Amino acid sequence: MSLRQIEPKQRGFLIVNSHPEGAAQTVRRTWDGIEARTDGRRPVALILGHSAGYGLATLLAGLRRHGIRGVGVAFESADTGRRTATAGWYRTAEAARLAAEDGHDIRFVNADAFSTDAKSHVLDLLEEHYGPVDHLVYSLAAPRRTDPATGAVHHSVIKPLGAAYEAPALDFSGADPKVSRARIEPGTDDEVRATVAVMGGDDWALWVQALAARELLADGFTTAALTYVGSEVTAPVYRQGTIGAAKEHLERTAHALRASAALKEKEGRAFTVVAGAAVTQASSAIPSIALYTAFLRTVVGEDGFRGTAEQAVDLWDQLEGRTPLVLDEAGRIRLDGWELDARVQDRVRELWADPERGLAAARAGADWFMSQVQDLYGWEVGGVTYGHPVETDVPWPAPR
Repeated sequence: MSLRQIEPKQRGFLIVNSHPEGAAQTVRRTWDGIEARTDGRRPVALILGHSAGYGLATLLAGLRRHGIRGVGVAFESADTGRRTATAGWYRTAEAARLAAEDGHDIRFVNADAFSTDAKSHVLDLLEEHYGPVDHLVYSLAAPRRTDPATGAVHHSVIKPLGAAYEAPALDFSGADPKVSRARIEPGTDDEVRATVAVMGGDDWALWVQALAARELLADGFTTAALTYVGSEVTAPVYRQGTIGAAKEHLERTAHALRASAALKEKEGRAFTVVAGAAVTQASSAIPSIALYTAFLRTVVGEDGFRGTAEQAVDLWDQLEGRTPLVLDEAGRIRLDGWELDARVQDRVRELWADPERGLAAARAGADWFMSQVQDLYGWEVGGVTYGHPVETDVPWPAPR
Protein backbone atom coordinates (compact mmCIF):
# COMPACT_ATOMS: atom_id res chain seq x y z
CA MET A 1 0.00 0.00 0.00
CA SER A 2 1.20 3.53 -0.73
CA LEU A 3 -1.07 6.23 0.67
CA ARG A 4 0.47 9.53 -0.39
CA GLN A 5 -0.28 13.22 -0.73
CA ILE A 6 0.46 14.13 -4.35
CA GLU A 7 0.36 17.31 -6.40
CA PRO A 8 0.70 17.64 -10.18
CA LYS A 9 4.25 18.00 -11.47
CA GLN A 10 3.92 19.88 -14.70
CA ARG A 11 6.25 21.41 -17.30
CA GLY A 12 4.25 23.02 -20.11
CA PHE A 13 2.05 20.30 -21.58
CA LEU A 14 4.06 17.56 -19.87
CA ILE A 15 2.72 16.21 -16.58
CA VAL A 16 4.96 13.53 -15.08
CA ASN A 17 2.64 12.12 -12.42
CA SER A 18 -0.99 11.01 -12.34
CA HIS A 19 -3.84 11.09 -9.87
CA PRO A 20 -5.40 7.61 -9.50
CA GLU A 21 -8.86 8.79 -8.46
CA GLY A 22 -8.90 11.45 -11.15
CA ALA A 23 -7.83 9.01 -13.85
CA ALA A 24 -10.48 6.54 -12.69
CA GLN A 25 -13.13 9.26 -12.74
CA THR A 26 -12.36 10.07 -16.39
CA VAL A 27 -13.06 6.43 -17.25
CA ARG A 28 -16.32 6.40 -15.28
CA ARG A 29 -17.40 9.62 -16.95
CA THR A 30 -16.76 8.18 -20.41
CA TRP A 31 -18.41 4.88 -19.50
CA ASP A 32 -21.55 6.58 -18.22
CA GLY A 33 -21.71 8.78 -21.32
CA ILE A 34 -21.93 5.80 -23.69
CA GLU A 35 -25.41 4.41 -24.16
CA ALA A 36 -25.41 0.74 -23.13
CA ARG A 37 -26.67 -1.52 -25.88
CA THR A 38 -25.31 -5.06 -25.93
CA ASP A 39 -28.10 -6.96 -27.64
CA GLY A 40 -27.02 -9.44 -30.27
CA ARG A 41 -23.68 -11.20 -30.59
CA ARG A 42 -20.67 -10.45 -28.40
CA PRO A 43 -17.70 -10.31 -30.77
CA VAL A 44 -14.16 -11.20 -29.79
CA ALA A 45 -11.88 -8.16 -29.99
CA LEU A 46 -8.20 -7.44 -29.55
CA ILE A 47 -7.51 -3.78 -28.72
CA LEU A 48 -3.87 -2.77 -29.07
CA GLY A 49 -3.22 0.47 -27.18
CA HIS A 50 -6.33 0.32 -24.99
CA SER A 51 -5.28 2.65 -22.16
CA ALA A 52 -5.48 6.14 -23.67
CA GLY A 53 -7.04 8.29 -26.35
CA TYR A 54 -8.90 6.57 -29.13
CA GLY A 55 -7.79 3.13 -27.96
CA LEU A 56 -9.43 3.63 -24.57
CA ALA A 57 -12.56 5.08 -26.16
CA THR A 58 -12.73 2.10 -28.54
CA LEU A 59 -12.42 -0.31 -25.62
CA LEU A 60 -15.16 1.37 -23.57
CA ALA A 61 -17.51 1.85 -26.52
CA GLY A 62 -16.99 -1.76 -27.61
CA LEU A 63 -17.86 -3.03 -24.14
CA ARG A 64 -20.88 -0.79 -23.63
CA ARG A 65 -22.37 -0.94 -27.12
CA HIS A 66 -21.46 -4.44 -28.29
CA GLY A 67 -20.38 -6.44 -25.26
CA ILE A 68 -17.01 -7.27 -26.77
CA ARG A 69 -14.96 -10.08 -25.26
CA GLY A 70 -11.23 -10.46 -25.57
CA VAL A 71 -7.95 -8.76 -24.72
CA GLY A 72 -6.63 -5.22 -24.32
CA VAL A 73 -2.90 -4.54 -24.54
CA ALA A 74 -1.03 -1.47 -23.26
CA PHE A 75 2.45 -0.68 -21.96
CA GLU A 76 2.17 1.21 -18.67
CA SER A 77 4.34 1.81 -15.59
CA ALA A 78 3.42 0.96 -12.00
CA ASP A 79 3.79 3.18 -8.95
CA THR A 80 7.47 3.27 -8.00
CA GLY A 81 7.21 5.30 -4.80
CA ARG A 82 9.11 8.10 -6.50
CA ARG A 83 6.52 8.55 -9.20
CA THR A 84 2.93 7.45 -9.36
CA ALA A 85 1.81 4.87 -11.86
CA THR A 86 0.97 6.21 -15.29
CA ALA A 87 -2.54 7.46 -15.91
CA GLY A 88 -3.04 4.59 -18.34
CA TRP A 89 -2.34 2.13 -15.54
CA TYR A 90 -5.03 3.69 -13.37
CA ARG A 91 -7.46 3.95 -16.29
CA THR A 92 -6.98 0.26 -17.05
CA ALA A 93 -7.71 -0.69 -13.44
CA GLU A 94 -10.96 1.26 -13.50
CA ALA A 95 -11.98 -0.03 -16.92
CA ALA A 96 -11.46 -3.58 -15.64
CA ARG A 97 -13.57 -2.88 -12.55
CA LEU A 98 -16.43 -1.44 -14.58
CA ALA A 99 -16.28 -4.27 -17.11
CA ALA A 100 -16.39 -6.92 -14.36
CA GLU A 101 -19.21 -5.14 -12.59
CA ASP A 102 -21.19 -5.17 -15.84
CA GLY A 103 -20.47 -8.84 -16.53
CA HIS A 104 -18.03 -8.42 -19.42
CA ASP A 105 -15.28 -10.93 -20.19
CA ILE A 106 -12.15 -8.88 -20.94
CA ARG A 107 -8.51 -9.41 -19.97
CA PHE A 108 -5.73 -6.83 -19.89
CA VAL A 109 -2.06 -7.39 -20.70
CA ASN A 110 0.66 -4.93 -19.72
CA ALA A 111 3.40 -5.49 -22.28
CA ASP A 112 5.29 -3.96 -25.18
CA ALA A 113 2.92 -4.78 -28.03
CA PHE A 114 5.80 -4.49 -30.50
CA SER A 115 7.57 -7.51 -28.99
CA THR A 116 7.34 -11.11 -30.13
CA ASP A 117 6.86 -12.28 -26.53
CA ALA A 118 3.82 -10.04 -26.10
CA LYS A 119 2.27 -11.41 -29.28
CA SER A 120 2.81 -14.99 -28.14
CA HIS A 121 1.32 -14.31 -24.70
CA VAL A 122 -1.73 -12.51 -26.07
CA LEU A 123 -2.36 -15.19 -28.67
CA ASP A 124 -2.13 -17.84 -25.96
CA LEU A 125 -4.86 -16.01 -24.01
CA LEU A 126 -7.06 -15.70 -27.06
CA GLU A 127 -6.58 -19.33 -27.98
CA GLU A 128 -7.34 -20.54 -24.45
CA HIS A 129 -10.28 -18.31 -23.57
CA TYR A 130 -11.93 -16.83 -26.66
CA GLY A 131 -11.06 -18.44 -29.96
CA PRO A 132 -10.91 -16.61 -33.31
CA VAL A 133 -10.87 -12.82 -33.28
CA ASP A 134 -13.61 -10.82 -34.97
CA HIS A 135 -11.97 -7.39 -34.62
CA LEU A 136 -8.40 -6.20 -34.21
CA VAL A 137 -8.16 -2.48 -33.42
CA TYR A 138 -4.66 -1.05 -33.75
CA SER A 139 -4.21 2.19 -31.79
CA LEU A 140 -0.56 2.23 -30.77
CA ALA A 141 1.23 5.56 -30.37
CA ALA A 142 4.78 5.21 -29.09
CA PRO A 143 8.04 7.16 -29.15
CA ARG A 144 10.14 4.12 -30.07
CA ARG A 145 9.96 0.55 -31.27
CA THR A 146 12.41 -2.31 -31.15
CA ASP A 147 12.32 -4.28 -34.40
CA PRO A 148 11.54 -7.87 -33.36
CA ALA A 149 13.55 -9.28 -36.27
CA THR A 150 16.73 -7.21 -36.04
CA GLY A 151 16.72 -5.81 -32.49
CA ALA A 152 17.26 -2.30 -33.87
CA VAL A 153 15.63 0.44 -31.80
CA HIS A 154 13.82 3.08 -33.86
CA HIS A 155 12.78 6.48 -32.48
CA SER A 156 9.93 8.47 -33.99
CA VAL A 157 10.19 12.24 -34.47
CA ILE A 158 7.72 14.98 -35.29
CA LYS A 159 9.36 17.03 -38.00
CA PRO A 160 8.48 18.62 -41.33
CA LEU A 161 10.01 17.46 -44.58
CA GLY A 162 12.02 19.52 -47.02
CA ALA A 163 12.10 22.82 -45.14
CA ALA A 164 11.95 24.09 -41.58
CA TYR A 165 8.50 24.54 -40.06
CA GLU A 166 7.63 27.88 -38.49
CA ALA A 167 4.18 28.54 -37.10
CA PRO A 168 2.32 29.98 -34.13
CA ALA A 169 1.99 27.77 -31.06
CA LEU A 170 0.21 27.90 -27.72
CA ASP A 171 2.38 28.71 -24.70
CA PHE A 172 1.15 27.92 -21.17
CA SER A 173 4.37 28.74 -19.35
CA GLY A 174 2.92 31.89 -17.75
CA ALA A 175 -0.21 32.71 -15.81
CA ASP A 176 -2.21 33.13 -19.02
CA PRO A 177 -1.92 31.33 -22.37
CA LYS A 178 -0.13 33.25 -25.06
CA VAL A 179 1.04 32.78 -28.62
CA SER A 180 4.64 31.78 -29.20
CA ARG A 181 6.49 30.67 -32.31
CA ALA A 182 7.51 27.13 -33.10
CA ARG A 183 10.40 26.32 -35.40
CA ILE A 184 11.36 22.77 -36.24
CA GLU A 185 14.15 21.78 -38.58
CA PRO A 186 13.28 19.28 -41.32
CA GLY A 187 13.63 15.58 -40.71
CA THR A 188 16.37 13.55 -42.33
CA ASP A 189 15.85 10.46 -44.45
CA ASP A 190 16.96 8.32 -41.49
CA GLU A 191 14.44 10.02 -39.22
CA VAL A 192 11.67 9.41 -41.74
CA ARG A 193 12.56 5.73 -41.94
CA ALA A 194 12.70 5.46 -38.15
CA THR A 195 9.32 7.18 -37.71
CA VAL A 196 7.75 4.90 -40.29
CA ALA A 197 9.24 1.90 -38.47
CA VAL A 198 7.56 3.03 -35.23
CA MET A 199 4.29 4.55 -36.38
CA GLY A 200 3.72 2.86 -39.73
CA GLY A 201 2.03 -0.42 -40.49
CA ASP A 202 4.80 -2.99 -40.03
CA ASP A 203 3.70 -4.08 -36.55
CA TRP A 204 0.02 -3.99 -37.48
CA ALA A 205 0.77 -6.47 -40.28
CA LEU A 206 2.80 -8.65 -37.90
CA TRP A 207 -0.17 -8.91 -35.53
CA VAL A 208 -2.49 -9.96 -38.34
CA GLN A 209 0.06 -12.49 -39.56
CA ALA A 210 0.50 -13.86 -36.04
CA LEU A 211 -3.26 -14.29 -35.63
CA ALA A 212 -3.48 -16.01 -39.01
CA ALA A 213 -0.61 -18.38 -38.15
CA ARG A 214 -2.51 -19.49 -35.02
CA GLU A 215 -5.76 -19.82 -37.00
CA LEU A 216 -7.26 -17.05 -34.87
CA LEU A 217 -8.90 -15.05 -37.65
CA ALA A 218 -12.68 -15.38 -37.51
CA ASP A 219 -14.77 -15.54 -40.66
CA GLY A 220 -15.40 -11.94 -41.68
CA PHE A 221 -12.45 -10.76 -39.57
CA THR A 222 -12.04 -6.98 -39.56
CA THR A 223 -8.99 -4.98 -38.55
CA ALA A 224 -8.85 -1.21 -38.20
CA ALA A 225 -5.90 1.09 -37.52
CA LEU A 226 -6.48 4.59 -36.18
CA THR A 227 -5.00 7.49 -38.12
CA TYR A 228 -5.42 11.23 -38.59
CA VAL A 229 -5.41 13.58 -41.57
CA GLY A 230 -6.23 16.97 -40.10
CA SER A 231 -6.33 20.43 -41.57
CA GLU A 232 -4.14 22.13 -44.14
CA VAL A 233 -3.21 24.45 -41.26
CA THR A 234 -1.33 21.64 -39.49
CA ALA A 235 -0.32 19.71 -42.62
CA PRO A 236 3.32 20.91 -42.82
CA VAL A 237 4.20 19.42 -39.43
CA TYR A 238 1.76 16.51 -39.55
CA ARG A 239 0.36 15.08 -42.76
CA GLN A 240 3.24 16.36 -44.88
CA GLY A 241 5.89 15.57 -42.26
CA THR A 242 7.55 12.52 -40.78
CA ILE A 243 4.34 11.43 -39.02
CA GLY A 244 2.45 11.80 -42.28
CA ALA A 245 4.96 9.49 -43.96
CA ALA A 246 4.20 6.91 -41.28
CA LYS A 247 0.45 7.36 -41.72
CA GLU A 248 0.79 6.87 -45.48
CA HIS A 249 2.66 3.64 -44.77
CA LEU A 250 -0.20 2.61 -42.47
CA GLU A 251 -2.64 3.19 -45.30
CA ARG A 252 -0.54 1.19 -47.76
CA THR A 253 -0.48 -1.59 -45.18
CA ALA A 254 -4.29 -1.62 -45.12
CA HIS A 255 -4.32 -2.17 -48.89
CA ALA A 256 -1.74 -4.96 -48.57
CA LEU A 257 -3.71 -6.66 -45.81
CA ARG A 258 -6.92 -6.53 -47.84
CA ALA A 259 -5.11 -8.23 -50.70
CA SER A 260 -3.47 -10.87 -48.49
CA ALA A 261 -4.38 -14.53 -48.77
CA ALA A 262 -5.13 -14.71 -45.04
CA LEU A 263 -7.87 -12.05 -45.20
CA LYS A 264 -9.23 -13.19 -48.54
CA GLU A 265 -9.67 -16.70 -47.15
CA LYS A 266 -11.78 -15.31 -44.29
CA GLU A 267 -13.51 -12.67 -46.43
CA GLY A 268 -11.83 -10.22 -44.09
CA ARG A 269 -11.50 -6.46 -44.16
CA ALA A 270 -8.75 -4.01 -43.26
CA PHE A 271 -9.27 -0.27 -42.85
CA THR A 272 -7.50 2.79 -41.65
CA VAL A 273 -9.87 4.95 -39.64
CA VAL A 274 -9.44 8.71 -39.96
CA ALA A 275 -10.46 10.14 -36.61
CA GLY A 276 -11.10 13.78 -35.88
CA ALA A 277 -8.95 16.04 -33.71
CA ALA A 278 -8.66 15.15 -30.04
CA VAL A 279 -6.62 16.17 -27.04
CA THR A 280 -4.42 13.14 -26.39
CA GLN A 281 -0.99 12.63 -24.87
CA ALA A 282 0.33 12.15 -28.39
CA SER A 283 -1.37 15.17 -30.00
CA SER A 284 -0.49 17.60 -27.21
CA ALA A 285 3.19 16.97 -27.92
CA ILE A 286 2.93 18.22 -31.51
CA PRO A 287 3.85 21.89 -31.92
CA SER A 288 0.97 24.11 -33.07
CA ILE A 289 -1.62 21.34 -32.63
CA ALA A 290 -2.64 22.86 -29.28
CA LEU A 291 -3.39 26.26 -30.82
CA TYR A 292 -5.16 24.69 -33.79
CA THR A 293 -7.31 22.54 -31.51
CA ALA A 294 -8.16 25.52 -29.31
CA PHE A 295 -9.30 27.42 -32.40
CA LEU A 296 -11.24 24.39 -33.66
CA ARG A 297 -13.02 23.96 -30.31
CA THR A 298 -13.94 27.65 -30.34
CA VAL A 299 -15.39 27.44 -33.84
CA VAL A 300 -17.45 24.25 -33.43
CA GLY A 301 -18.37 24.81 -29.79
CA GLU A 302 -18.97 22.26 -27.05
CA ASP A 303 -21.79 20.53 -28.90
CA GLY A 304 -19.96 20.41 -32.23
CA PHE A 305 -16.67 18.99 -30.97
CA ARG A 306 -17.00 15.22 -31.21
CA GLY A 307 -15.00 13.51 -28.49
CA THR A 308 -13.16 10.23 -28.75
CA ALA A 309 -16.05 8.26 -27.23
CA GLU A 310 -18.60 9.63 -29.70
CA GLN A 311 -16.31 8.77 -32.59
CA ALA A 312 -15.62 5.31 -31.15
CA VAL A 313 -19.35 4.62 -30.94
CA ASP A 314 -19.65 5.58 -34.61
CA LEU A 315 -16.73 3.31 -35.49
CA TRP A 316 -18.12 0.26 -33.70
CA ASP A 317 -21.57 0.74 -35.17
CA GLN A 318 -19.99 0.80 -38.64
CA LEU A 319 -17.73 -2.20 -38.03
CA GLU A 320 -20.60 -4.24 -36.61
CA GLY A 321 -22.93 -3.31 -39.47
CA ARG A 322 -25.45 -1.33 -37.46
CA THR A 323 -24.79 1.71 -39.65
CA PRO A 324 -23.31 1.92 -43.17
CA LEU A 325 -19.56 2.33 -43.59
CA VAL A 326 -18.54 5.93 -44.27
CA LEU A 327 -15.65 5.47 -46.71
CA ASP A 328 -13.66 7.95 -48.76
CA GLU A 329 -12.22 7.34 -52.22
CA ALA A 330 -9.14 5.73 -50.66
CA GLY A 331 -11.23 3.20 -48.75
CA ARG A 332 -10.63 4.82 -45.36
CA ILE A 333 -13.37 5.03 -42.73
CA ARG A 334 -13.97 8.72 -42.02
CA LEU A 335 -14.97 10.00 -38.58
CA ASP A 336 -13.66 13.53 -39.12
CA GLY A 337 -16.32 15.18 -41.24
CA TRP A 338 -17.28 17.54 -38.42
CA GLU A 339 -13.69 18.83 -38.23
CA LEU A 340 -13.05 19.23 -41.95
CA ASP A 341 -16.35 20.89 -42.78
CA ALA A 342 -15.44 23.72 -45.18
CA ARG A 343 -17.13 26.43 -43.10
CA VAL A 344 -15.38 25.26 -39.95
CA GLN A 345 -11.97 25.24 -41.61
CA ASP A 346 -12.55 28.67 -43.18
CA ARG A 347 -13.15 30.14 -39.72
CA VAL A 348 -10.15 28.31 -38.24
CA ARG A 349 -7.94 29.74 -40.99
CA GLU A 350 -9.19 33.24 -40.18
CA LEU A 351 -8.13 32.83 -36.54
CA TRP A 352 -4.82 31.27 -37.59
CA ALA A 353 -4.01 34.18 -39.91
CA ASP A 354 -3.76 36.55 -36.92
CA PRO A 355 -3.02 34.19 -34.03
CA GLU A 356 -2.71 36.80 -31.25
CA ARG A 357 -6.07 38.25 -32.14
CA GLY A 358 -7.36 34.73 -32.73
CA LEU A 359 -6.29 33.64 -29.25
CA ALA A 360 -8.10 36.60 -27.73
CA ALA A 361 -11.26 35.38 -29.44
CA ALA A 362 -10.51 31.76 -28.56
CA ARG A 363 -9.38 32.16 -24.94
CA ALA A 364 -12.10 29.80 -23.75
CA GLY A 365 -10.88 27.22 -26.27
CA ALA A 366 -7.31 27.56 -25.01
CA ASP A 367 -8.38 27.17 -21.39
CA TRP A 368 -10.44 24.14 -22.41
CA PHE A 369 -7.43 22.60 -24.14
CA MET A 370 -5.25 22.93 -21.05
CA SER A 371 -7.98 21.49 -18.86
CA GLN A 372 -8.16 18.53 -21.22
CA VAL A 373 -4.40 17.98 -20.93
CA GLN A 374 -4.71 17.94 -17.12
CA ASP A 375 -7.66 15.57 -17.47
CA LEU A 376 -5.42 13.11 -19.34
CA TYR A 377 -3.41 12.61 -16.15
CA GLY A 378 -6.34 12.69 -13.74
CA TRP A 379 -5.86 16.28 -12.54
CA GLU A 380 -8.56 18.93 -12.15
CA VAL A 381 -11.26 16.36 -12.87
CA GLY A 382 -14.76 17.22 -11.73
CA GLY A 383 -16.11 15.14 -8.89
CA VAL A 384 -12.68 14.36 -7.41
CA THR A 385 -11.53 15.76 -4.07
CA TYR A 386 -7.88 16.69 -4.27
CA GLY A 387 -5.58 17.78 -1.47
CA HIS A 388 -5.69 14.64 0.66
CA PRO A 389 -3.62 11.44 0.69
CA VAL A 390 -4.60 8.90 -1.94
CA GLU A 391 -3.67 5.28 -2.61
CA THR A 392 -1.27 5.31 -5.56
CA ASP A 393 -0.30 1.63 -5.49
CA VAL A 394 -3.19 0.24 -7.52
CA PRO A 395 -2.81 -3.33 -8.82
CA TRP A 396 -2.99 -4.17 -12.52
CA PRO A 397 -6.23 -6.11 -13.09
CA ALA A 398 -5.67 -9.84 -12.62
CA PRO A 399 -7.23 -12.23 -15.16
CA ARG A 400 -10.60 -13.56 -14.05
